[in-house]
Amino acid sequence: MSDEVTGVGQPLRGLSQDPSWIVFEDEDLLVANKPAGWNTHSPSPFANEGLYDWLRHREPRWAGLGIVHRLDKETSGLIVFTKTPQAAKSLTEQFMGRQVTKEYLCVAAPRSKDRRWECQAAIAKRGDRWACLPGGQEARTTFQIEEGGPSAGPYTTLRAFPATGRTHQIRLHAAYLGMPIAGDTLYGGPPGPRLFLHAARLGFVHPSSGSPVEFRSDPGWRIDAKLAGTQDWRESWRVCPGETDCYRVGTIDSDQTQFSLDRFGPYLLAQTADGSPEDIRVRLLQDFCSGPDAEPRAVYFKRLLKRPGVAETKQASPDCILGTPSAERFEVRENGLKYLISFSEGYSVGLFLDQRENRRRWMTGHVGSGFGRLGVSNADRKPELLNAFAYTCGFSVAAAAGGWRTTSLDLSRKYLEWGRQNFEINRLHPGDHEFIFGDVFDWLKRWARRGRMFDGIVLDPPTFSISKEHGRFAAEQDYGKLADAAIRVLAPGGVLFASTNAARLAPEDFVKTLLAAARAHGRTILQQHYVPQPPDFPIRKEEPGYLKTLWLRFQ
Repeated sequence: MSDEVTGVGQPLRGLSQDPSWIVFEDEDLLVANKPAGWNTHSPSPFANEGLYDWLRHREPRWAGLGIVHRLDKETSGLIVFTKTPQAAKSLTEQFMGRQVTKEYLCVAAPRSKDRRWECQAAIAKRGDRWACLPGGQEARTTFQIEEGGPSAGPYTTLRAFPATGRTHQIRLHAAYLGMPIAGDTLYGGPPGPRLFLHAARLGFVHPSSGSPVEFRSDPGWRIDAKLAGTQDWRESWRVCPGETDCYRVGTIDSDQTQFSLDRFGPYLLAQTADGSPEDIRVRLLQDFCSGPDAEPRAVYFKRLLKRPGVAETKQASPDCILGTPSAERFEVRENGLKYLISFSEGYSVGLFLDQRENRRRWMTGHVGSGFGRLGVSNADRKPELLNAFAYTCGFSVAAAAGGWRTTSLDLSRKYLEWGRQNFEINRLHPGDHEFIFGDVFDWLKRWARRGRMFDGIVLDPPTFSISKEHGRFAAEQDYGKLADAAIRVLAPGGVLFASTNAARLAPEDFVKTLLAAARAHGRTILQQHYVPQPPDFPIRKEEPGYLKTLWLRFQ
């Protein structure tokens, strides 16, 4: 999506430390270009973070953001947040007084030859949805043909001008006039890859200067007669392109299968539990690789296995189904750091993308609004981090870049060596850090006996594992024992980061388990912050949330 802005201040485009869809920011306001499929705010404590929640916890300067209006989850486009009480008061009054200019783009199939339509149908709640009903709240919308806008077959781009701001107003009024919006199956629209509704223009009086400001945004969509073409879902999580080139591109549904698509630098990795490589190849060629901004160097296919641990390396590794195969290992960027990836060394490729935001927290020292900084050093030493179940040491690299001295512990010598290489390519001297081969429970007992303490601990165990020293570990049943052992070596004021992707362990039970372990040791929790899986791994009815993470600071 492209954007432009006129008025007070300058857009922050080009500053790699901020998300690419931040359109404008000054001391009073933050204007964002919300991607489709993202809630304005989280609907519940354990759902995906909404755009507001994600921003508020990402940067200290955004901790006090305020909401003055909302966009539907499936609607993309311009949304403004306030940063000061004065701005909140001013913008709230302007929205309530209908002094804000709002203009939307939508795609529909008009039922007449008119160029302009007026709708004044009242809106009220009926059951679990909204409807145009007599006696409801007043609602007025004007629609007109967008001259020169993308059109295909019966579908035409329309501009919508809502004079009021009722829930689902534009969608309901378009359907009421007999031209439901494409992708809006809730209100009778034809199926599509997304809801073709975009907040394209937003204008108001700046709360400090008193001058009018206006923001415009182009949705960047393409449409065809079958409503199959849109670029919006592609690359929608390019938060900071200069810093991160690995992320979940999307989950694509087809009649044959459902699969996820991840980007690792110049390569794409498609993953599915069913379907054939040929199914995936055809779908990708039709819906992704044909785009001018796609052009991956190669596409890999990985079948999701129920028991990946028993598969041979070659069988578990992804297969190259399009393009030129990658080198045995290649570099990707995440939060400005480098990590080595391999598509030829087994089921896991070297980096779990759903932990990107948590690695960033260890690197920046900022967990979220209201949670104190991480890694505050004493004058005579660096803070010490234990990364249990370290895998290829992703958390350790991020923490080391943030000033921590790290100890990486894992049962695999191969992965620890891989981790050392991740340190080296980031110019972090491995000799300044510890890499320990062994069982986590065994080493936690040793350190407890010796009185060794850590200022931070990362617990991100596999859902299931077996070691000679400890035996069987299943996160659903044994996480409490793991937390108990870790708390014994956590220093006063220390931070425990606990995470699990055990799908059967409910978020509420996960949190209760950790708090119970703290109480058993008589430790007081000073601060806590729960984080679900990141927004590029959406939680839906079809795909329940699996990743649960909790940050705890102990007295």
